Amino acid sequence: MANLRDLRARKKTVQATKKITAAMKMIAAAKLRRAQKRAQDARPYVQLMSKMLKDLLEANAKNDIPPLLAGHSQDDVHLIIVATSNRGLCGGFNSHIVKEAKRKISSLLRQGKQVKIICVGKRGRDQLKQEYGANILETYDAHDKPVYADAERLAKRVISLFEHKEIECCTLYYNKFLSALAYEPRHLSLIPFTPLDEDLKDTSSEKSALSSIYEYEPDQEMVLKKLIPENLCVQLYRAFLENAASEQGARMTAMDGATRNAGDMIHSLDLIINRTRQANITRELVEIIAGAEAI
Repeated sequence: MANLRDLRARKKTVQATKKITAAMKMIAAAKLRRAQKRAQDARPYVQLMSKMLKDLLEANAKNDIPPLLAGHSQDDVHLIIVATSNRGLCGGFNSHIVKEAKRKISSLLRQGKQVKIICVGKRGRDQLKQEYGANILETYDAHDKPVYADAERLAKRVISLFEHKEIECCTLYYNKFLSALAYEPRHLSLIPFTPLDEDLKDTSSEKSALSSIYEYEPDQEMVLKKLIPENLCVQLYRAFLENAASEQGARMTAMDGATRNAGDMIHSLDLIINRTRQANITRELVEIIAGAEAI
């Protein structure tokens, strides 16, 4: 049995850890409120953008669709973008989305496809490089407060790869924020662009039977030329915002659990310390009584 000094030192260490995890929980909760608002505020714009592109595609089905929207005729080279975080201590936040991405990558490789990977967040890169290090093109930092410039920079890189015919398809993996306690892995096809079903839900009580009529200024080609790259930026930015909110929620939950576990461990150590002290006192009393009887 450990002596009292070791037990008290261990208790002190656990108490210090508990203070750290409790502080991290409070910080994550504060960041979560801001991140949640940003993610939710961005959703209506993304939904409108997705609906607009869907309507434009349906209205111009007979015309040539820009390759960046429809993709090339082949799908032999896939780009997988995996959005994770730079830091850990957030439960299964990173491992869940990496698991989904690995399943897709493995499936593509079995089909004889070529796969290239871009990681957003160091944690995703660290988990993927063990199996697919040769497939990783580059890694971008993930931020607690994503800015549009981050999405724009990545979008330009994706467009460049596509225009130089280094990739033919692109899929984005990220975590969608559901609540402070829940998030859900999502995958979105960016090239060819396939909107999420949830982004196409009609918010009106009754959908109009009339088709939308668009007037283009200056012309359709110029509008689509601007709108399609903009959509790529918007979809990436939304994913970064959803990921940031999900990360803070996961971290808050993980730190709450760690704080509770530390409290339970401190309680257990208190019991062990008390029992050890009682055993020591009993032993000393027995020694004193035995000595007195010997005299």
